[in-house]
Amino acid sequence: MNTLNNAFLRLLSWQAPKIEMSDEKGQTLAEYGLIMAVIAVAVVITAVTLFRTAIITAFNSATNCLDGTCP
Repeated sequence: MNTLNNAFLRLLSWQAPKIEMSDEKGQTLAEYGLIMAVIAVAVVITAVTLFRTAIITAFNSATNCLDGTCP
């Protein structure tokens, strides 16, 4: 029984390098996607921070127009 286990383990260890050598294109694409998502979030946060007053003014103007007090 022990000989059979050793033979099986040798067979598995012999096949392991073939299993490890896989195509990593999908993994690389996913990593680039995550990097792009982080950059996009940073750009949105920066834009909202820089244009905060303009955004608030635009929403206040739209609210005033909906209330019927457009300039």
